[in-house]
Amino acid sequence: MAEAEKTRIALLAIDDDPKSLELVQDALAREDLTIVTATDPHSGLELALRERPEIVLVDLVMPEMNGITVLERILEAAPATEVILTTGHYSAESAVEAIRKGASDYLTKPLSISRLRERIGALIEDFERRRRALQLDREMLRTYQFEGIVGRSPLMLDVFSRIRRAAPHFKTALVTGATGCGKELVSRALHRLSPSTQARFVVCNSSAIVETLFESELFGHVKGAFTGAVQDKIGLFEYAAGGTLFLDEIGDLPLTVQTKLLRVLETREFQRVGSPAPRRADVRIVAATNRNLREMIESKQFREDLFYRLATVEIKLPRLADRKEDLPLLERFFLDRLSNEYGKRIRGVTPRVQILFARYHWPGNVRELENVLSNACMMCEGDTIDVQDLPEHLAKPTYQAAADDGEELLPMAEVHRRHARRVLEAVHGNKAEAARILGLHRATLYRLIGEMDPEEAKAKGA
Repeated sequence: MAEAEKTRIALLAIDDDPKSLELVQDALAREDLTIVTATDPHSGLELALRERPEIVLVDLVMPEMNGITVLERILEAAPATEVILTTGHYSAESAVEAIRKGASDYLTKPLSISRLRERIGALIEDFERRRRALQLDREMLRTYQFEGIVGRSPLMLDVFSRIRRAAPHFKTALVTGATGCGKELVSRALHRLSPSTQARFVVCNSSAIVETLFESELFGHVKGAFTGAVQDKIGLFEYAAGGTLFLDEIGDLPLTVQTKLLRVLETREFQRVGSPAPRRADVRIVAATNRNLREMIESKQFREDLFYRLATVEIKLPRLADRKEDLPLLERFFLDRLSNEYGKRIRGVTPRVQILFARYHWPGNVRELENVLSNACMMCEGDTIDVQDLPEHLAKPTYQAAADDGEELLPMAEVHRRHARRVLEAVHGNKAEAARILGLHRATLYRLIGEMDPEEAKAKGA
């Protein structure tokens, strides 16, 4: 990536001490960073909320409004902002509170120029990585979008391969998978890639048809065939002639209709209700269901011969929980579409939301993800979706759920401390490596685990 193509980062420094602001401006002067300052916390907060800088450096102790309040107000409006607190009045309690409230780091005064440059430089590099990742996501979205279906996981690439191979030849196909996995999308892809692509794609939702009207809906009827048949009616088989008929929720077909459907598939002929004249069934059939047809066969709810007639080609769709590597692409796909739909510029989701999505089991599959992101786009007031923008069942998981899983309910400060110690143990006590993994400055790590930084101790003793 050429240097000129990099995005310029904005940093806002809020401090009632003008000398501290001068130090920040002198220490951090670089071509890819725009620095704005404010000596009043109120005007600084107003500037932050209006301009939405990527980084905010804010003093902890200021008249009228302290840095914690500024931190909370900024992250409430722009959760993707990196906020660093600075203070000349260090205490372990205030450091833990700052991290718990969402601060990226906590630096003590007098500010170490080298440490400040290191921390801000790391954040700028992180923003650049995110920008490149977003660009890569969009490029990958174009690469891994198949006939309107998004996926790059091995499971989905296998689905794409089966669709591509079956589409030119199939007469009947069965698409199976849980609700919300995209069975209709697969059916439409089969139609678009088939020789019948210029003809109609007709949808029949089997679960929405009254049982007594199934034959009429599928095959049509003639005038006078039954009470209420005041004129001839063509059925879906006739209407879809030359094209594809999508029989959704095929597991809901009554047994009597299953028998007649089987005969149509075997003979490729059907009759309108009330008419002896046979008609040609020149149509491709794609059936779909979220039910286990093999179990239904065992319980005599579904005809075995019809199953094998339909499943000449069977395409099984995986649950979203089984292909979570597709989540970033799906997020990008839906956010691009929803941003246009709602007239908003949503850049993405915060790392906290990404972690939450990766841990969630997605019972409603891709349809639920779309619904969650649609809700979040409407609720989001900034350009990045955070946890508070999500529906309540995701944003506020119940304490009972944690207790049921056997998890100990702890204060957030203790959670941070224990996690830091676990990381330290994993890297055999290497504090520099632990700080890198946690995304903290080494001095912040020392404070979090309740130890004195040797460098600080040496400086104070000098």
